[in-house]
Amino acid sequence: MNPLRALNESGQSVWLDYIQRRLITTGELKRLVDEDGLTGITSNPAIFEKAIAESDDYDDVIARFGRDGTADPKSVYEAVATRDIQEAADVLKTVYDRTGRRDGYVSLEVSPYLAHDTEGTVAEARRLWDSVARDNLLIKVPGTPEGVPAIEQLIGEGISVNVTLLFAREAYEQVAQAYLRGLAKAAADGRDLGRIASVASFFISRIDTLVDGTLKAGLETADEAGKGRLRGLLGKVAIANAKLTYKRYQEIMRSEGWQALAAQGARPQRLLWASTSAKDPSYRDVLYVEELVGEDTVNTMPPATLDGFRDHGKVRNSLEEDVEGASETMAALEQAGLSMQEVTDKLLEDGVRLFAEAFDKLLAAIEGECRKAAGALSHE
Repeated sequence: MNPLRALNESGQSVWLDYIQRRLITTGELKRLVDEDGLTGITSNPAIFEKAIAESDDYDDVIARFGRDGTADPKSVYEAVATRDIQEAADVLKTVYDRTGRRDGYVSLEVSPYLAHDTEGTVAEARRLWDSVARDNLLIKVPGTPEGVPAIEQLIGEGISVNVTLLFAREAYEQVAQAYLRGLAKAAADGRDLGRIASVASFFISRIDTLVDGTLKAGLETADEAGKGRLRGLLGKVAIANAKLTYKRYQEIMRSEGWQALAAQGARPQRLLWASTSAKDPSYRDVLYVEELVGEDTVNTMPPATLDGFRDHGKVRNSLEEDVEGASETMAALEQAGLSMQEVTDKLLEDGVRLFAEAFDKLLAAIEGECRKAAGALSHE
């Protein structure tokens, strides 16, 4: 069996962390759905920046707005993104229907400038939800302290949410409880809970990149025993963190609060593994797929990782293996003098900043293209 399809058979959904117009117009997205069992798409400002800046797929829309001379770059971006998201959602609607609304989703993120603005996030999420107007849309909201109340509010209004930029188990706990509170509000208002979806996007490889760098720096001054302990943690922390988060997810699914909501038709807020490409070339390229296989989860992969797993991926129920060892890994990290809270706080701060910087670049590129279009019109 195609390893990607084997993942689906194991209970894990395969999503693609990538979008570009030609993926849709060439039929490649439909092929991935038909042949590989792809069941969803995620996007973010960095993905759109790359797609728009490095291709001519969007010249028609940008030229139209540029020649008009009145649109601001953010409006142009939203026009471009809305079209892509709508058309991708239409392709995935068959998956949405076939899976009984479990899968078939496309994600669109609110502006990264709003990561610390609760009211602004809620307002933009509502606007994007109405603009895209597709049942199989997920609005991406960062899991910042300010994002948590926004998530609860949006879920309560029946808006489906992909919570992004989760690194800490404590942050996941806050997000999961916000989802439950939002569902309770939606139920009290008589909404159909079966039409409200959410995933909690937990980032993986970025954790090892930061932790491994610190561990390697420590190797330079550690004694032999210390070096052995530090080496034993390389490439282990992100997976251990994910396993313990999945354990907590399973506990929440067994709770009375969740069971009461499930009885009213509510859907689990599945964990989605994001940032699953291996950044360290010494690691197996599909490490963060093979070691994170578990029922009722999602793995969203960039194209290279998707291709790699199709070619040589191995499927086993790895998330539930040696959970006790995962706890020991996290304890050993603290004993080595590394604070996981400091690691995850930095990663969240960096994640928000990187998405904002990508958005800056995206808007600057669009503004430049609009100027070109306006200049071309003036010379006609």
